[in-house]
Amino acid sequence: MDKKTRQTVHAAMIAALYVVLTHLQNIILPGSATWAIQCRLSETLCVLAFFTPAAIPGLAAGCFVFNMTYAGALPLDFLVGTLATFLAAGGMWLTRNVTIMGLPVPGLLMPALTNAFLVGGELTVFIGGGFWLNAVYVALGESIVLLTFGVFLYRIIKSQHLDSRMFG
Repeated sequence: MDKKTRQTVHAAMIAALYVVLTHLQNIILPGSATWAIQCRLSETLCVLAFFTPAAIPGLAAGCFVFNMTYAGALPLDFLVGTLATFLAAGGMWLTRNVTIMGLPVPGLLMPALTNAFLVGGELTVFIGGGFWLNAVYVALGESIVLLTFGVFLYRIIKSQHLDSRMFG
């Protein structure tokens, strides 16, 4: 399989996983993936952006499809959430080699940063509550997911050399 086809397949698989995991979480724990402190377990997949640039469009597409198919999404969430995810994944790819004690901590915090400002702003416009409060809530949810489940997934991928086996 040529490189372009392989990356397209990876992006599509990541997008599909993101959508399925987020909908499944909303079925099992209603609202937990859409509250102000949203802990979308599917955001753990952002870690894949450290290993392949295909994760950037894959995660953005997954976020877009979920937000388009979730009835409770805010009016512009398909646009704002997708942009935040795209920027976060791109930032993760760019900072993949910046590590602290063997972990790409700056990259792990990219989703918290981009979503805090973009989604926090969106929540403020549509729901109210004050920008900084919304930004902190969004950043908190993203940080919880990526600094726990994200670190766990990152360590598994690295220790089992799955990065080179899956994306090499």
